[in-house]
Amino acid sequence: MCGIAAIVSHQAVNQELYDALTVLQHRGQDAAGIVTCEQGRLHLRKDTGLVRDVFTNAHMMKLKGNMGIAHVRYPTAGCTSSAEAQPFYVNSPFGLTLAHNGNLTNSHELKEALFVQDQRHINTDSDSEILLNVFAHELQSLGKLHLSVDDIFNAVSGVHQRCRGSYAAVIMIAGVGILGFRDPHGIRPVVFGERKTEQGTDLMIASESVALDVIGFQLIRDIAPGEAIFIEESGALHTQQCATAIDHCPCIFEYVYFARPDSIIDNISVYKARLRMGKKLAEKIQHIWQDHDIDVVIPIPDTSRTSALQIATILKLKFSEGFMKNRYIGRTFIMPGQKMREKSVRQKLNAIGLEFEGKNVLLVDDSIVRGTTSAQIIQMARDAGAKKVYFASAAPPVRYPNVYGIDMPAAHELIAHGRTEEDVRVEIGADYLIYQDLADLIEAVRQANPSIKHFDTSCFSNEYITGDIDAQYLEKIEGLRNDAARGEGSTGNFIIEMQNCD
Repeated sequence: MCGIAAIVSHQAVNQELYDALTVLQHRGQDAAGIVTCEQGRLHLRKDTGLVRDVFTNAHMMKLKGNMGIAHVRYPTAGCTSSAEAQPFYVNSPFGLTLAHNGNLTNSHELKEALFVQDQRHINTDSDSEILLNVFAHELQSLGKLHLSVDDIFNAVSGVHQRCRGSYAAVIMIAGVGILGFRDPHGIRPVVFGERKTEQGTDLMIASESVALDVIGFQLIRDIAPGEAIFIEESGALHTQQCATAIDHCPCIFEYVYFARPDSIIDNISVYKARLRMGKKLAEKIQHIWQDHDIDVVIPIPDTSRTSALQIATILKLKFSEGFMKNRYIGRTFIMPGQKMREKSVRQKLNAIGLEFEGKNVLLVDDSIVRGTTSAQIIQMARDAGAKKVYFASAAPPVRYPNVYGIDMPAAHELIAHGRTEEDVRVEIGADYLIYQDLADLIEAVRQANPSIKHFDTSCFSNEYITGDIDAQYLEKIEGLRNDAARGEGSTGNFIIEMQNCD
């Protein structure tokens, strides 16, 4: 999972791109990058680390120009070294830079075709570099020195024909403008908005609407599945549907965990969706566990707080903040390496003993993935004096890998894979375990936008919407994603300072 942003403005964009990345930091803590354009010259800074650590005042001063794109990343399958920090750059044609959120499911065959047929060299294991080179080839095959808007949209159509999987991307064409586009399934989110100024209208593209909010842009709408928008350097906006067949299937895990609650994705408030998840789960508890003896509902910070509050309200139970979170520790789900994740749980959370002592507590989390974190938290509750510890997940059992840009573990590392719910309860050490039903999760999210007929629920259902995922593909990513294969995280330092990229 990654975060992208792009701005075409009447003033310098370096600070606003930086601010946008800080708001999108929850989408990736492995690397960050910004590239700006000034009079056809590109200025790029990227490195591993948090946004605040990657960019110094000296770096920001060099990021000159009124348009630019930005990226925050966490490593996905086949993309674990610091060399994969984005944005990526190719000099031909015209000078292109790309920031991408998603995962191409046919990256292997694309990489081979790019080398054999298109004679393009791919320097990393990142499918984002492949996506950029596919677009570059489609643009270059037109054989034009001066591009029209139709030329750019035709190149996007070529990308849709060649690429499978998920991609929400922004591409800056040096001295020309910024392009944003989304795969025909609309799996990963991307929105755009505007800001009126005395000089004219500024335009912005971002993974989530909250990035627009914080720097004063008004949300216009989501980029539709298969659609592309192009913003000229002058600020002129063009939109076009570039896919011949679309089937809107946004990733439901965005609403469960990844997106910020103050974002709106595909006309659905993430906050409201999580409230409805809590309502559905409370109704399930009322139905199957009428004689419960829960004393207090306690959320596991932060994502589950909204659902937990709704559960407590409907069940007429006390709601308490039983865990205090150290906000300077990253999200354990996206940390590479099991040892790092386990160590960070104790560093990140601390139990307030008074809220647990002698009580039967219902802990609420957004989901259970590996289960090791859940087990540690349950033990923390017991150590704090809880009499009984019950556990509720606002999502169904995560049994299968996600192949569309969420780096969920190898299948055998998912605690629910091949196990019953009772097996999971025993593994994590809970006195009672209750999961959200998949139908209820879908209904909770879709209620705000009934026009969405399908969601990507592959990590729960084993149904992969692109139709090209088989056992061989899953076996391949199993080898890439397991902790033994990728060790305890990437090391090293990779810095690019590009001043002249005409």
